[in-house]
Amino acid sequence: MPHIEIGTGDSIPSLARSHGFFWETLWNHAENAALKEKRSDPNLLAAGDRVFIPERTTKWEPAGTEERHRFKLLGDPVRFVLQLRRFGEPRKNEPYVLRVGRELIEGTTDGQGKLETFIPGDAKSALLLLRGGAEKTPLRISRLDPVTELSGVQQRLLNLGYDCRSESGKLDPATQNALRRFQAAQELEVTGEPDAATQAQLEKLHP
Repeated sequence: MPHIEIGTGDSIPSLARSHGFFWETLWNHAENAALKEKRSDPNLLAAGDRVFIPERTTKWEPAGTEERHRFKLLGDPVRFVLQLRRFGEPRKNEPYVLRVGRELIEGTTDGQGKLETFIPGDAKSALLLLRGGAEKTPLRISRLDPVTELSGVQQRLLNLGYDCRSESGKLDPATQNALRRFQAAQELEVTGEPDAATQAQLEKLHP
């Protein structure tokens, strides 16, 4: 099978699930070594990246005849981490319910306001329920572009609450205003440009 060019929302876990692989199989394949070195994270891909998809092979397992057997597929769920904040402060020890498809995942954020769980590798959206369901937040789950890409800067600004209105990859007035607000809040030089210091701080707050 040839290389596949990354599109909007694609990631190594989503490609692996759709082609019947564990994500580690694709990420650690020798043909993808250059991509792995360049991006360092299977969820940090950029449009235009190319991923090699190997041919699938058949695995045989011995089993007695006229008996019922159960086989469990391992390795599909991927780790999902989200930090919750209110007015800049972590929402510590807060109960939540995460709805992913038909699955309901219940838990409590940790002392840093982090929600950490496992979700299907091809999940594209979820619904976060807080305060007993009184607070509902739709979540879009997709690939995060590298912070060196303007679209990656925009994604992080949006996720941190700085509305730049789009992930177009264009330095438009809305993005410049969001950058200025972020830079002022982080005590950086206010330039409205995605300079190296701004990218570093964005990546620190939103890896």
